[in-house]
Amino acid sequence: MRAARSGAAIGLIVAGGVALWLLAGGGAPTDEDPGAALSGGADATVFDTSPSAFALPLRKLGRLERRAFAVGNSFFNDNWVTAPASTEARDGLGPTFNAQSCSSCHFKDGRGQPPQGPEDPERGLLLRLSIPGPDGQPRPVPVYGSQLQDRAISGVSPEGSVAITHVPRRGSYADGTRYTLLEPRYAIAGAAFGPIPADVMTSPRVAPPVFGTGLLEAVAEEDIVALADPTDADGDGISGRANRVPDAASATTSELGPEGGTALGRFGWKANVPDVEQQNAQAFHGDIGVTSPLFTDQNCPEGQEGCADAPAGGRPEIDEQRLGRVTFYVRTLAVPARRGVGDPTTTRGEDTFRELGCAACHLPELQTGPSDVPGLSNQAIRPYTDLLLHDMGPGLADGRPDGLASGSEWRTAPLWGIGLTETVNGHTRFLHDGRARNLEEAILWHGGEAAGAQRRFRALPRDDREALLAFLRSL
Repeated sequence: MRAARSGAAIGLIVAGGVALWLLAGGGAPTDEDPGAALSGGADATVFDTSPSAFALPLRKLGRLERRAFAVGNSFFNDNWVTAPASTEARDGLGPTFNAQSCSSCHFKDGRGQPPQGPEDPERGLLLRLSIPGPDGQPRPVPVYGSQLQDRAISGVSPEGSVAITHVPRRGSYADGTRYTLLEPRYAIAGAAFGPIPADVMTSPRVAPPVFGTGLLEAVAEEDIVALADPTDADGDGISGRANRVPDAASATTSELGPEGGTALGRFGWKANVPDVEQQNAQAFHGDIGVTSPLFTDQNCPEGQEGCADAPAGGRPEIDEQRLGRVTFYVRTLAVPARRGVGDPTTTRGEDTFRELGCAACHLPELQTGPSDVPGLSNQAIRPYTDLLLHDMGPGLADGRPDGLASGSEWRTAPLWGIGLTETVNGHTRFLHDGRARNLEEAILWHGGEAAGAQRRFRALPRDDREALLAFLRSL
């Protein structure tokens, strides 16, 4: 072992020919499979089980890159304020918004959760809005736009708030063990600008983790498309599809339309965003009310009194350089290593995961291609996703299409780091709207293409169910 220090690193070892940074709370891969713990590959995995596990950088960043990472981290975490302000680099909040910073929803770069009551101050869930367009694609709701904004700066009215009720759904395992799921029902309360149209389509979304996105961005498009089987040609009941979505980088205005090109969707719950930069720019615009070079117009739907006349923090409010720093920060967040590799229980759970068919969509391994960031290039990664759309059945359907995604299709969510959610974010809420209160419930909500795997899970003996959950918690 050759001692070294960099950031939180304790030392550099070489095991099985792979150089690893060992971070507090972790350990080395097993001799049986030197790469089993390397969720983010050899250069983008951190061995850390602390509440900072999702917030650490790639180990190969140089001095200037670490400075860019730190600046991006600051813009990701600090609150934006109403313009004009002495902090000109961070003024331009709103006029309407859902959060004041990226980390308000992606706390410690992790997962958001739905509100835990009417007085819950936590941010992390938002409501997409739309009405059906003539081509079947969603269109902004008149006066309200494409996202319900529940907060606003002084002098501007919030659009409304989300009211959530729950309906119990009861079931049982083959061994007689009973369970109860809670199905959320959503309504818009206090609509400030008149009635919401009867044909409104809504889609609740909690903030997903942001670590590892640079690695997923570096997977070659042709590799993702090659995994798709839209007609289920192999007859296994799994028919993943790639999404094609508007590409803001090729559009000539801030309103995406026929003049803008399309790209492969990778990010978002319906794979409706093509890259990390656009994911960030969309979040700044829709969630915080901050304009950027990609989305230059204020988020002020026609008919909202006072919104268009509200003060702005420049044109755009976050410039190309600062948006680039935030994008670099998010792209270069490392992935926590898998724990418990080689443990008999997690090994049994991993075998069960494959036998149930879970790995057909939650693909264990992908390969990144070349990248402008060395630590992202040519990495064998274990995200447990195929980045494709799958029909998850009526139980999880939101009824709202997005690009090529239907109202019942969702992108396969990556599972890496999922076992550290409670440590980092203090909760165990999963799925697109956080309805699942733990990993077991997340499995039980699966339907559609995953209905067979869900049935097989319910047929398992308790010990096998617990082993599967132990495996998931080790990721």
